[in-house]
Amino acid sequence: VFHLFLHTRKKMRLLLFLVICQCAINSVKTHNPNVILLMADDLGIGDLGCYGNRTLRTSNIDRLAEEGVTLTQHIAASPLCTPSRAAFLTGRYPIRSGMAAFSRVGVFLFSASSGGLPSEEITFSKLLKQRGYATALIGKWHLGMNCESSNDFCHHPLSHGFDYFYGLTVTNFRDCKPGQGSVFLKGVQKSLVIPIQITGITLVSLAIVQYIGLLKVPFQALGYCLLITAISLAVLIFFFYHFRHLNCFLMRDHQIIQQPLSYENLTQRLTKEAMQFIRRNTDTPFLLFLSYLHVHTALYASKNFRGKSKHGLYGDAVEEMDWSVGQVLDVLEKYNLSDKTLVYFTSDQGAHVEEISSTGEVHGGYNGIYKGGKSMNWEGGIRVPGLLRWPGVIQAGAYIDEPTSNMDIFPTVVKLAEAQLPSDRIIDGHDLMPLLQGKVTRSKHEFLFHYCNAYLNAVRWHPGNSESVWKVVFFTPNFSPEDSNGCYDSHVCFCHGGFITQHDPPLLFDLSRDPEEKVPLTPETESRFYEILRVIHLAVDDHTRSLHPVPDQLSWDNLLWKPWLQVCCSSLFQSCYCDYDSEGRLLEVHSG
Repeated sequence: VFHLFLHTRKKMRLLLFLVICQCAINSVKTHNPNVILLMADDLGIGDLGCYGNRTLRTSNIDRLAEEGVTLTQHIAASPLCTPSRAAFLTGRYPIRSGMAAFSRVGVFLFSASSGGLPSEEITFSKLLKQRGYATALIGKWHLGMNCESSNDFCHHPLSHGFDYFYGLTVTNFRDCKPGQGSVFLKGVQKSLVIPIQITGITLVSLAIVQYIGLLKVPFQALGYCLLITAISLAVLIFFFYHFRHLNCFLMRDHQIIQQPLSYENLTQRLTKEAMQFIRRNTDTPFLLFLSYLHVHTALYASKNFRGKSKHGLYGDAVEEMDWSVGQVLDVLEKYNLSDKTLVYFTSDQGAHVEEISSTGEVHGGYNGIYKGGKSMNWEGGIRVPGLLRWPGVIQAGAYIDEPTSNMDIFPTVVKLAEAQLPSDRIIDGHDLMPLLQGKVTRSKHEFLFHYCNAYLNAVRWHPGNSESVWKVVFFTPNFSPEDSNGCYDSHVCFCHGGFITQHDPPLLFDLSRDPEEKVPLTPETESRFYEILRVIHLAVDDHTRSLHPVPDQLSWDNLLWKPWLQVCCSSLFQSCYCDYDSEGRLLEVHSG
């Protein structure tokens, strides 16, 4: 008996030792991992095989789902690029940082605008850099560049915690690619034709009454009016004639290396930059934010992918992006980094359903069963792909249907890097790791607030004692045509005035039973109708009290093109032309 007791005690000690060792290994493994964040632009949740698509080939993105966790109720903090990306980087609703517009335009349109992500905002890249991470942004930024001069770079990625930047400071526009039409011409025609006509008629009328002597108009004042009008028209014509050169350029760090942007093998170049960054940092913790231009228009695809999909140029672009994701995953495998790296894939918002080319080809994506799309807070505009993979640490092949947000990435990666979350501000995101590891089954997001620009559009409530996900909608966009699924007449839906319909009482849906938002509930069909509205209104009051006035980064003053902020790699007289990127690639070929 005594020998048996000693033998058992030895086995218990050994078992305890092994458990302690395993805990220590897991502790090491789950601290300071590499982080790769992959973000598509305007990709629909229904465009991926892992979310039900059966005609587009997305095997590499689907691999992330097979080897990791699929979030089925992953919500973008905004249905537009600029505010969604601001929320993603800071973990905060964009209204808190001034990155939500009160005007009609909710994103930055020009490289020489003065608005942008404020320097006071703390991004996850800043915090990880402080922890010794190598940090890089490759691809689209869309959060501003300069404030007061063309080289202060106050809003630039390098001012927000990234060591390295290769990409676009604004976004990909149709206007950037010859032959793809213009986003601006229709808007300019609608907005400026009537004011120009009124100005012209007024000036001509004044000249006539002056000539016939009915009214004495100082000739000097009339001359000044004509001169100001002529200069304004000349600047406007010059700007839109040279839009591609002024706004569509590629930068490496603070230097423009290609102006205007060339789409030739662009995804290959972005992918190569990402792979080189990983290779440079195999022995250092790194954060890579690979922010694709796909599948925002202008659509493009390289020769190897053009014409290969079943869905035209849009499908070609999706499949080329999937190839790029595969290249990134392969380089992790090659350097034995897969088990040390958290990989996340998402889209900044839902597909842009109104995107149709001048020839009638559909250039927008597919949001699956969900209503609406980009610029709207119907589910199609905010429910986005959410895939996370970290072999051996988070569950493989798991599905989580709890409400999560793209703001959750901020606290998740900050805690993994053992950095401190800011204590001087509200962080709206929550750490995803307990959910991803199966330690909890409920999301910490009891409420999520859905903004259309700076206007509170809808609220989501997931009560702790219920499977229901209630969604209250205060106003809805007026679709045009009425029986369509978008605002085709204006290209995107807007958030106020005659573009929306207010609802009193608000519309109520239970997304757990009606994810397509087809049938609003009423007091007759839902006995708790008024109680649900009461709880949500109280939550709105609490949320509103937590907001503080901040400068509006998307005011008209901050949005407008300012010539003194314009960056140019040569000179305006040389049409701002350079192509150091192609020259560098040619040198690589010749030296190789």
